[in-house]
Amino acid sequence: MIVCGDDALAHRLAAELQQVYGARVTVVVPVTAPVWGPARTRAAGPGRASALLGRVTAAIGRTPTPRQGETGGPPETGARIMEAPGLTDDVLTDAGVVQATALALVHDDDETNIHAALRARRLNPRLRLVIRLYNRKLGQHLEELLDQAAAVAGLDMDPAELDAATTVLSDADTVAPALAATAVAGTRKVVQADGLLLHAAERTPPGHDQVARPGICTLALLSSTTGDPGGSEGSDSSGDGGPRLLPDDADVAAATGRGTVVLEAVSYTGTPLPPRRFGRRSVPLASLFSRRLRWAVAGVMTAVLALAIASWQITGAHPLHAVYLSLLDLLAIGDPAVGEPTARQVLQLLSGLTGLLLLPVLVAAALEALGTFRTAATLRRPPRGLSGHVVLLGLGKVGTRVLARLRELDIPVVCVEENPEARGVPLARRLGVPTVIGDVTEEGVLEAAKIGQAHALLALTSSDTTNLEATLNARSARADLRVALRLYDDRFATAVYRTLRAAHPHALTRSRSVSTLAAPAFAGAMMGRQILGAIPVERTVLLFAALRVAGHPHLEDRTVAEAFRPGAWRVIALDAADPTDRLRDLAATLPYDGADREPGLVWDLHPGYVLRPHDRVVLAATRQGLGELLGGTPRPRGTAETE
Repeated sequence: MIVCGDDALAHRLAAELQQVYGARVTVVVPVTAPVWGPARTRAAGPGRASALLGRVTAAIGRTPTPRQGETGGPPETGARIMEAPGLTDDVLTDAGVVQATALALVHDDDETNIHAALRARRLNPRLRLVIRLYNRKLGQHLEELLDQAAAVAGLDMDPAELDAATTVLSDADTVAPALAATAVAGTRKVVQADGLLLHAAERTPPGHDQVARPGICTLALLSSTTGDPGGSEGSDSSGDGGPRLLPDDADVAAATGRGTVVLEAVSYTGTPLPPRRFGRRSVPLASLFSRRLRWAVAGVMTAVLALAIASWQITGAHPLHAVYLSLLDLLAIGDPAVGEPTARQVLQLLSGLTGLLLLPVLVAAALEALGTFRTAATLRRPPRGLSGHVVLLGLGKVGTRVLARLRELDIPVVCVEENPEARGVPLARRLGVPTVIGDVTEEGVLEAAKIGQAHALLALTSSDTTNLEATLNARSARADLRVALRLYDDRFATAVYRTLRAAHPHALTRSRSVSTLAAPAFAGAMMGRQILGAIPVERTVLLFAALRVAGHPHLEDRTVAEAFRPGAWRVIALDAADPTDRLRDLAATLPYDGADREPGLVWDLHPGYVLRPHDRVVLAATRQGLGELLGGTPRPRGTAETE
């Protein structure tokens, strides 16, 4: 695996590939000063890039796993680091792109990633490309272009291999589900499949008078549980051999007194706002004009109708002609009734007087309609009585995606943004989301967002200090508020987390890093589009994958119950959509454009359902089990799987 980039996402991605999937990784980092000659290559040793990689590995609690070399030499430790001024053909060749399985281009500059992707596709048509782009439309076009290039250059490629040739991801899109789950369920252990958010919920053993809540399936039996109200996101082994992954029903029933990890769908239990759809925010006709104005218009129209009837009776003309004459008199554009009967002249004067009364009514109607539309185009204020909502701080790249995801879940949101020209302000306006414009560190801003009645606080600005100050202000207003704040520096995040937990032990506090949340999705895409994600269970890892049944003898023509192998893999869902209408990537974030789409995954599978070759299933598996299913070399039994 090759990773190109020099920010936290690149190095966390390298650590994820090494420690979760056991892959050999080469990291290509740019150098600021010109380098004459070939790119410099070294193993992970002293230096800025390798030092950051070491800190990231230590921060996530992992130690590089030794890997025996092909020639039987000493085991490798760490990643191979290359420094180069740019991603030229020579640099990519030196990095091993011709022999590599996958290449991740995670530079923050979209143009750099696009140029490198075109070069890499030309050098190796079989290469699996994972590209970091924020622009969705550009990413879709680029994905189609590179897949087409792979199809033309690699005519003998397997269709499944070609289908996973190129994946374009946005770190903001990939972290939005996890951040939304943090606000709702207080956890980042989530997997997205077919637009549904799933999370691994750790449950303590129920008491004698309690009934265990059902879930989609039981993923693991924990080796120990915790009574910590905030949760420690992973418990230590208690000496009983660690957790038992993917147990069968008999093991679950027999394991009394042990905690479990259950797969659940993320849902919000509060009072949701009325659902709104993108681009469909309209103004009710009744709110365009005030009640007094509507009565005035009705009175004038009644007078016009009476004048038309009187004209018809006096002149004896056709009713339509009488109405036409009345309108001409009303607008003062008719001929004077000189020489006509007195009744006709009086009627013309009355029509002119009515026209004078109609003029201010029309002006008032125009002004009221303009004011109503201007009010509709402005940001809404938080309504009175609002409670149980999520206060979202920051409407930048990440905050915009999280806002869209929360509204898709029908979770009430109040946004706080200092910059009225921020990226997500137009989105909040279109969705009708209440938004407070102001500096969150100033007094009264959080109060305006109804922080005292909120369910959770998501501090997602790009400034660590701003997020921390907002969190402290929010906790002073409500001590038990659920808080998730975005922090970039790992050491600072650890110190903040421990301090907040010590000061407020009964309140849930979570610190989140965008690179930490995005790395698993990028790593899964590098392993193949069938990988939906990974969920840590204590010191082990469960993988979630979408596989076509055809070609897998352990699944094909077997029932769901027969295909289940405890401790290795378990079928948890079936893609019921027609093969021609299936989503290309079940883990992809669906566009929030308001398009209605029926979910294709069926989660309550009957144990007797026979898996057919054309079916596609979602399964949970250990690394060893997934390697056996995919035809790889399984890990020897009894070997511990590090997170």
